[in-house]
Amino acid sequence: MKKYILFLSLLSVTLVTKAQNDKEPYITKSLSSESIQQVMAQTSGGSITIAGVSTEAKIEVYVNGNNSITGLSREEIKSRLEEYYTLSVSVSNNKLTAIAKQKENNMSWKKSLSISFKIYVPGNVSTDLSTSGGSIRLNDLKGSQSFRTSGGSLHIDNVSGSINGATSGGSIHVSNSNDEIDLTTSGGSIEASKCKGNLKLSTSGGSLHLDDLNGIIDASTSGGRIDGNNITGELSASTSGGSVRLDNIQGSLEASTSGGSMDVAISALGKFVKLHNSGGNINLTLPRDKGLNLKLSGNKIKVDPLNNFSGSTDENNITGTLNGGGTPITVKASSGRVYVTLK
Repeated sequence: MKKYILFLSLLSVTLVTKAQNDKEPYITKSLSSESIQQVMAQTSGGSITIAGVSTEAKIEVYVNGNNSITGLSREEIKSRLEEYYTLSVSVSNNKLTAIAKQKENNMSWKKSLSISFKIYVPGNVSTDLSTSGGSIRLNDLKGSQSFRTSGGSLHIDNVSGSINGATSGGSIHVSNSNDEIDLTTSGGSIEASKCKGNLKLSTSGGSLHLDDLNGIIDASTSGGRIDGNNITGELSASTSGGSVRLDNIQGSLEASTSGGSMDVAISALGKFVKLHNSGGNINLTLPRDKGLNLKLSGNKIKVDPLNNFSGSTDENNITGTLNGGGTPITVKASSGRVYVTLK
């Protein structure tokens, strides 16, 4: 078994006299002789990037002073790292481990450093990543990905497999990704585009932007609006504090809001449509000439046109079948109007 460990006191690197910055790695280590199947990376004050590549595998370590405007020299960084931090990189049993952490929890912020990892490995790897002070980026990977940050955003592009990520203080951007996707943020918006599979997206403090998704999608926010376009499959979308705008929905839909209006256009029906609004109007567009089972209630109800209908209607409720019955359409606006357009 081949194994190596890099410690700051033993590391031999080319010294550079100019100040460190985000474009210049403090350490670069080739991994071309290793067969990397797993990556575990932890840092307490920087970002983590994992990119699947077909070229040379390597790891780059970037180090910067948190309170420095002009940047720190390599000698200053080396001195702070040796005194205040543990920084190690190792490979064992096809697993790359990169760890950067403070030696003491109560270290002065004036001496603190931002230590980031950029790791380039074959695409078929699994990851276990965590940082308390930066963003996480994953690109061109296949496998099981688990990642957490307390103070940054998540960026995922062209990743497939099991994707499980969370942030307590940033936004989430996921695109061109497939299979099992579970992403959570407590303090930012979520943008998801061109993804396929089982998606679970939740935020406690931001909006949801959904575009070109296919599969079973569960999207929720406690504090923002929901915008969706070109969604196929089954969508569950809910917000406690914003409007809902959904266009070109093809499939089953359940959507709700407690604090805004709803505008929903369905171009192809699935198994059901369920809409609930506690504080605004609902405008729903459905395909014409399809069989529907209608159960609509609100402050005022209108279906245009209401032809070939069998059932009961009044100003606040419509219940019955349209075109002989078919897909159940349940719409409730507790204090607003409901307007259904068939076209």
